[in-house]
Amino acid sequence: MKHYDFIIVGNGMVGNKFIDYAIKYRHKEEVGKQSKALSFLVLSEESKLAYDRVQLSSYFSNKSAQDLSLASEEEYRKNNIDFVTNCKVLSIHRDDKLISTQCGQQFTYHKLILATGSFPFIPAIKGSKGESIHVYRTLDDLDAIKQSACAASTGVVIGGGLLGLEAANALNNLNLKTTVVEFAPRLMPVQLDKNGSKLLKQKIESLGLSVLLEKNTKEIISGEQSRYRLNFTDGSHLETDMIIFSAGIRPQDKLAASSGLATGERGGIMIDSYCLTSDKSIYAIGECASWQGSTFGLVAPGYQMAKVAFTHAINTLKENIGKTKSSQEEPLEFCGSDMSTKLKLLGVDVASIGDAHGQTENCLCYCFSDETDGIYKKLVISADAKHLIGAVLVGCTKDYGQWLQLYLNQIELPASPERLLFPEFDESSETNASGVHSLPDNAQICSCNDVTKKQIHGCIQSGVHELSVIKQETNAGTGCGGCTQLIGQILTCELEKIGVAVNNHICEHFDYSRQELFDIVKTTRIKTFAQLISDYGHGNGCELCKPVIASILASLWNEPILDKPHLGLQDTNDAFLANMQKDGTYSVVPRIPGGEITPDKLIVIGQVAKDFGLYTKITGGQRIDLFGAQLHELPQIWKRLIDAGFETGHAYGKALRTVKSCVGSTWCRFGVQDSTGMAIYLEQRYRGVRSPHKIKMAVSGCARECAEAQSKDFGVIATEKGWNLYVGGNGGMRPRHADLFATDLNDKTLIQYIDRIMVFYIRTAERLQRTSVWLESLEGGLDYLKEVVIKDKLQLNAEMEDQMKHLVNSYQCEWKNTLQDTKKLKRFNHFINSRAPDPEVVFVDERGQKRPADEKEKAAIKNAATSHLLTTA
Repeated sequence: MKHYDFIIVGNGMVGNKFIDYAIKYRHKEEVGKQSKALSFLVLSEESKLAYDRVQLSSYFSNKSAQDLSLASEEEYRKNNIDFVTNCKVLSIHRDDKLISTQCGQQFTYHKLILATGSFPFIPAIKGSKGESIHVYRTLDDLDAIKQSACAASTGVVIGGGLLGLEAANALNNLNLKTTVVEFAPRLMPVQLDKNGSKLLKQKIESLGLSVLLEKNTKEIISGEQSRYRLNFTDGSHLETDMIIFSAGIRPQDKLAASSGLATGERGGIMIDSYCLTSDKSIYAIGECASWQGSTFGLVAPGYQMAKVAFTHAINTLKENIGKTKSSQEEPLEFCGSDMSTKLKLLGVDVASIGDAHGQTENCLCYCFSDETDGIYKKLVISADAKHLIGAVLVGCTKDYGQWLQLYLNQIELPASPERLLFPEFDESSETNASGVHSLPDNAQICSCNDVTKKQIHGCIQSGVHELSVIKQETNAGTGCGGCTQLIGQILTCELEKIGVAVNNHICEHFDYSRQELFDIVKTTRIKTFAQLISDYGHGNGCELCKPVIASILASLWNEPILDKPHLGLQDTNDAFLANMQKDGTYSVVPRIPGGEITPDKLIVIGQVAKDFGLYTKITGGQRIDLFGAQLHELPQIWKRLIDAGFETGHAYGKALRTVKSCVGSTWCRFGVQDSTGMAIYLEQRYRGVRSPHKIKMAVSGCARECAEAQSKDFGVIATEKGWNLYVGGNGGMRPRHADLFATDLNDKTLIQYIDRIMVFYIRTAERLQRTSVWLESLEGGLDYLKEVVIKDKLQLNAEMEDQMKHLVNSYQCEWKNTLQDTKKLKRFNHFINSRAPDPEVVFVDERGQKRPADEKEKAAIKNAATSHLLTTA
């Protein structure tokens, strides 16, 4: 029987957060220097370690189980955290501080942390159990729903609250005709008022879903046309193939109750302000806990409990072993939690703050309703009109962050609080009470990870002046991400206070950002670096600004980059139209659109590789990379490839690299669209388009996602109705899944959207900024991008389409253009006065692929290649 200092029962988001604090404590306090390092054991009833339950619905669209993971076995082992999965705790023997599991194991503890969470409530309805009747709680539940959906065409969700609408979104993503059945007279009855719920219902129904309100399910029986029939108490009925119950949750307190721990009247393990139960060696945190008669179904209060419980347990442990209390400046008591929330339900933005129903005595209500754009806002103001006490937002939640701070910190409102409702409200006005400068230091900016303005301010004062680093250092904005915009505002405000110039100038030679320079070049129609730096810069330029200007000029005018005015601006790779490798040789990458290639072209590549002794490799983007070419060999190699019908693949440039594809409906029995054909079209359309950074695309022929489109800058996935478009993915240094931009698009609309997004990215991104970072830093994020591209918010769509049309029509293969210009060919020599190869280059054999060693063979290859070039030039 093994003893542990801490045993954590439950490995959901809250239980895992407790472990996060343990790991950070170890690193910070160096517990290992004590006579005995603290020991931790995690017991999980599920088969997987902690995952993000908040993002559960994305499992049906663009996330895998691995993407949702919050913990890994490797990470736990690295930090000496013992764990057991598929392990249910059966009993707690409090006198002996011992627990027993269904696996037959027993462990003793010094401190026990109960993070058992909650379970779905299923009303007492006759017939509520069956093969295609599910709950919506775990990944296993979602796998079962996916399986049932394969044999279903319709689905019903019983429950129109937060989880119910999440479940409805899941069924909708599975292409089922979906109906939401709610007992109450409105959707989300806890969070929304009558008008907000009405608008939400209209928006959901516009997506093709049905909503039935005030429906009480009496029984579930076999259907005539479908698997099941729901009979309602009002005499009506509804048939469906699948049912999901999402009628609320209940605290998972059975283990605690059977062990004699005190529980609340309405369920939940009773805790005090230190998260201690009635047994002072046992803590309860998260949804299973009841504080002053209240349970908390959101993750943020659970995270606060985890922090409080860990801090208290560590301090108590230190006292017991004669150590002083921890000097950490952290809250030591749990005093309840704000239940305000912002989320996206079926693509609809919804938020609720405080007393959303206006139940406070003598309160004042202000409402704004725009039925044309589908926006509803409501403010609930105190009787003296000085403080915000509640709010509702449907359709547009950009004000949520500021309003929440007004509410949490009781900041006095302007003289006319109704001005907060209107878009023309001047945020820079002195009367704007919601400015970040007015927030107190203890204002909670990130509720997910309990990060205050003071902590962010301290991080900035320590010298961190980048938003991404602030998020990494403080954890702010790494949960739901809803506070990112507010963090950025604090950063700007604090930098201005300490006298740091807030600019994004590309270098010392131009007092402009990349976006500003792009607009200058576009407006003035300047076509050379010399004219631009003469008119708008100073000095001679540098290795930072020259490639940026080269990219801007190419993106606008698409002139050959090796023409005299542009040649000196290019970096090494662009200057020689090839990627330099670490041994001084270059790689050759011909374009193979969509990965589709003829046998004849394969033979040419193989023969070229054999003749020049090049190392060959199939790339991740479905192309063939030829390594080991010397500078003087590049024209010879490319002449043969161009004659065979190949084009440059731009592997050296900040441009479109590849469009990866699966075989699609042509060959695959699961394919629903011609993904290969679409990939080829996209690659041929956008080849050569220069951008702030490289761009990768992919097209998958079905939801099985064999082309891994969701890790690309632009990802396209086939549906029965058309194409789903994803943007902002990246599989590089900062892996990021792309965001779903639009669904079920026809071919024409898909191309229009990609045209507009790509041009908007080219116009607005910073230097060397990938689309993933650009989208994250774009003010307003994905929603703003949708307004620009889909709704034409900036009235730029026609102009951006024209710009892309110009780039497409003016495309030239850069190698073909170079081979036709003898002056440009002179550059491809190691020595000015000789065509001799570089004697310093040493070739290394790799896995059987060898350079030709025989001198006669070398000479023969060289003579043959030279003769071929001269003959065909």
